[in-house]
Amino acid sequence: MQPNELSVFLKSNTELFSQFPDDKLLKLIQGSRFTIYEPNESIIEFGEEGYFLGVIIDGQAEVSTIDDTGEKHSINVLKPGDLFGEISLMTGDKTAANVIGLTPCSILLMPQTLFSSIIMTFPPAIRLLSKTITDRMKKNTIDEEDRKNVESAWKKSNDPYGFKLKSEQPTKILVINCGSSSLKYRLFDTFIETGDISGLIERIGSDEMKHVAKSAKGELSENLGKGTHKEAFSGMISALTSGKLGMVVTPYEITAVGHRVVHGGEKFTGPVIITEDVLKIIEELSLLAPLHNPVNLIGIKEAKHHFPLAAQVAVFDTAFHHTLPAYAYLYGLPFELYEDKHVRRYGFHGMSHFYVALKAAEYLKQPFNKLEVISCHLGNGASLCAIDHGRSIDTSMGFTPTAGLIMGTRCGDVDPGIFSYLMQSGAMNINEFNDLINKQSGLKGLSGISNDMREIEENAQKGNRRAILTFKTFCYQIRKYIGAYMAAMNGLDVVVFTGGIGQGSAGVRSLVCQGIEYMGIIIDEEKNKNAQGFSRVCDISSDGSKVKVLVIPTDEEHMIAREALRVLKTDKISQVVFSNQAENPVPIEISAHHVHLQKEHVYELFGQDYNLTPEIELSQPGQYACKEKVNLIGPKGTVDRVRILAPVRKETQIEIAMTEQFKLGIYPPVRESGDLQNTPGITIEGPKGRVTVDKGVICALRHIHMSPEDALKFGVRDKWMVRVRVSEGDRVLIFGDVLVRVHPNFRLAMHIDTDEGNAAHIATGATGYIEGVQSTN
Repeated sequence: MQPNELSVFLKSNTELFSQFPDDKLLKLIQGSRFTIYEPNESIIEFGEEGYFLGVIIDGQAEVSTIDDTGEKHSINVLKPGDLFGEISLMTGDKTAANVIGLTPCSILLMPQTLFSSIIMTFPPAIRLLSKTITDRMKKNTIDEEDRKNVESAWKKSNDPYGFKLKSEQPTKILVINCGSSSLKYRLFDTFIETGDISGLIERIGSDEMKHVAKSAKGELSENLGKGTHKEAFSGMISALTSGKLGMVVTPYEITAVGHRVVHGGEKFTGPVIITEDVLKIIEELSLLAPLHNPVNLIGIKEAKHHFPLAAQVAVFDTAFHHTLPAYAYLYGLPFELYEDKHVRRYGFHGMSHFYVALKAAEYLKQPFNKLEVISCHLGNGASLCAIDHGRSIDTSMGFTPTAGLIMGTRCGDVDPGIFSYLMQSGAMNINEFNDLINKQSGLKGLSGISNDMREIEENAQKGNRRAILTFKTFCYQIRKYIGAYMAAMNGLDVVVFTGGIGQGSAGVRSLVCQGIEYMGIIIDEEKNKNAQGFSRVCDISSDGSKVKVLVIPTDEEHMIAREALRVLKTDKISQVVFSNQAENPVPIEISAHHVHLQKEHVYELFGQDYNLTPEIELSQPGQYACKEKVNLIGPKGTVDRVRILAPVRKETQIEIAMTEQFKLGIYPPVRESGDLQNTPGITIEGPKGRVTVDKGVICALRHIHMSPEDALKFGVRDKWMVRVRVSEGDRVLIFGDVLVRVHPNFRLAMHIDTDEGNAAHIATGATGYIEGVQSTN
């Protein structure tokens, strides 16, 4: 059908498009895909991520589910004019049903970007779709079967975290890791899984640059002669466009270039499209990473020259750790050094830790934001990371990648007084000192043999005492960090080993896990010895281990491509959000400390069959503050007259601010409301008695309540993270990590706690503006 014919059909047969302006509808049709499906051909599979809004133009398709026994249950038959895929697009849930052709059928597939930028900017469409999603969400609240279908779709999805790099349009992403003497690259094609090509150019700056590359077509090994990064990029482009090896005809086919940038400081909390302002900030951050950021900039500038039409995306090693709390990232130095010189723990290996933690969640079929994970990235560079319910809360590397564990040639944690002693005694100057801690220490310095763990293990096997001592020292430090991070998270679900040593050394994994069986970490030595850590996820836990121990091959290039693809998508959505922000302010409410009680605890605190007394209606419908108050009693002190919010909940939850933590002697994690696993407990005192709960105290993650209609207006989904700009205090502030929570019963309001309100000098009644999408994970 021609675009004009499709326009007439959509206006005549679908309520959604009946009032659409002709120009917008034609633009929507021209950007959509018209596809014909055969009988029994799958159009949408159960568990897929929603990428399109579909309209049946001709023929019929069946919507069905398959239960755990394999039996099919037909839900509906779609006919011409019927829509499908809208719920998944709007909620972010995996598709909870199959859509399969019953007859030959013609379908118009409208991509998500057009759904957000065209359909979601038309008020009648917003009203109609918000009613659809509201009805569905209310049905799911009372329909156990529907709720199970949504949960089952997520668990049965073969790609719950978007590792397959799918996109609405063919997209080629080139990932670049530019070092001082090397250029590592890899090309990904979102429409052709075998379209990858990877390569490495070494010895840049020497007379003998070496280039190796491989793709599905074959392999390449060549000498490039003398050259700089400029010649290295030319060699890479020759390989990418080579008829014998390459996967593109011209560099103009590259959609995006994802750059690994080591240091993002406190400025960057996620991947960003590179602009001139971003380049300037990366250059300024070179003071914090003088060995890395300058060469990363060289790679960016060369890529901009060779790929002028491609979006350039910076993906930062430090960004994953932006959620570290201040008490984890500050050093015991004068606070002014943090304020003036930005001296703090930043952490590195962020993409690797993020990747393997997501892979662990995928393998275990558990939500990423419900797990407590310790990721052990062990290679020539090595670090551990504590990931509490999806947030990095501590990591072993610090201000630089030199801190933490013993590494290949880096010293790791040492007493800084040693360096004063060595320099004052005249043993070395500052340059020799930097060479010592970065190139002459670690496994190499301790063993006197090599920075390669394989050689150290070989020599230890022969009885070399220094090799044995080096091996034991390396493993001891890892084991010590695991114990510390388990304590920091108040629990542990998964330990992941990754990196060259983590994936390849059964001996390291074995010794690290010895002596911590009492912590629930027990490995099966036979599984450990046979683990194929470089090819697949391997579970080396014993049957009786409470904590899963996994070996997972890391893939930082794949993760950079994934993040680049996601930032392309969120950038388009952010443009829509930003263009609408002036018309859509968000009311801000300061949420003081409060308690939600379960019914049994109401009775214990106020008497049997006691009913709480509503006093103040809250902004969220059906919720109110009660006349009743309780006292909170912690190990150190008390906080009196804390208000109860109602109605009652399934589990008692106590929300306090950071300043109250010290008064009580309790240090809860930052969590979403209702996420109470491994949180501290407290004693609650009422007029008729006391209740001691063993969990339930949290600092609530800042969040925005909104209805489905609000979410459609803003172009966001449930569980997304956004940035909110507030300018009503003494200064303009941007709140990051603001969780979007969507429900039919919610009214638009952003909630922050009293400490955050005081810091921003704002009170209830202020307004903010959603400035952009931070994360869609």
